[in-house]
Amino acid sequence: MNYRILGRTGVRVSPLCLGAMMFGQWGNPDHDDSIKIIHRALDAGINFIDTADIYSRGESEEIVGKALADGRRDKVIVATKFHASMGDDPNQQGNSRRWIFQEVEASLRRLRTDWIDLYQVHRPSADTDIEETLGALSDLVTQGKVRYVGSSTFPASQIVEAQWTARERRLTRFVCEQPPYSLLVRGIEADILPTCQRHGMGVIPWSPLAGGWLSGKWRKDSAPPSTSRAARMPARYDLSQPVNQRKLEAADALGRLADAAGMSLVHLAIAFVIKHPAVTSAIIGPRTMEQLESQLGAADLTLDSALLDRVDEIVAPGTNINPADAGWENPALAPAARRR
Repeated sequence: MNYRILGRTGVRVSPLCLGAMMFGQWGNPDHDDSIKIIHRALDAGINFIDTADIYSRGESEEIVGKALADGRRDKVIVATKFHASMGDDPNQQGNSRRWIFQEVEASLRRLRTDWIDLYQVHRPSADTDIEETLGALSDLVTQGKVRYVGSSTFPASQIVEAQWTARERRLTRFVCEQPPYSLLVRGIEADILPTCQRHGMGVIPWSPLAGGWLSGKWRKDSAPPSTSRAARMPARYDLSQPVNQRKLEAADALGRLADAAGMSLVHLAIAFVIKHPAVTSAIIGPRTMEQLESQLGAADLTLDSALLDRVDEIVAPGTNINPADAGWENPALAPAARRR
């Protein structure tokens, strides 16, 4: 596997990052089976694992910790995230110094490790100054509990603000951004990807299969697959909505394009994401061993210009077919913020 540098850190990571969101109650509740999947990924050359405290309320981190307890920890780049609510207490969430200091200890305990390689802010917080967040993260780096820090699903303006604040206040800067990116969700090409390139940041996109839309099962001549996500996120899956009908048409066209090129749509989707020069590593999130095996070969694919031109004809560069797939809602556009 050809390893890539994460931003300007000098740390080499695999072009596929194993996402652990589906390990635990949210996906695969069998810890032993999940650990086997993790070990298979590591044996295949993946050295980068991404999880978050919120995934199955800490269970995902616990599974990753168990999987690396056999002596593999030193060879794996472990990334996790904080921000989402982890309890009924109103302060068990967010990007404040208070919560960061409390939650990092919980993540370290669940991961069974003394340090986190990459600690990421899962989402921006409109009520917390970025200097507050970066100051706390800088202290964790100084303490040796965290090696590097990053952001996830930040808009370009806040990525720039974080870089400026780190420089002006001499704080630890974000070395990477984790945005949504896929054949159907290309909005980050317009601003976020070039912004990260200008600031020397790595990019580790989540959901290269667009939440299952690019699994090959969403086709116009087939019934939509059963998924628990449809009930939780109707805005992204309800086919009665015109934007999702357009997604279905695009997924079908991309599936036919992959068939004509002699590859699976899964491979095309993942290879497309890691082909972009700004992207470091694409996060794959298998729930089963079969899903992992279907995704591993994507890093070896070469996509020629003619194929990429056809992709652009199906989904225009820099666009999200469904705005709900952006992963972040701008609070400035909320009804209360728009009232005169």
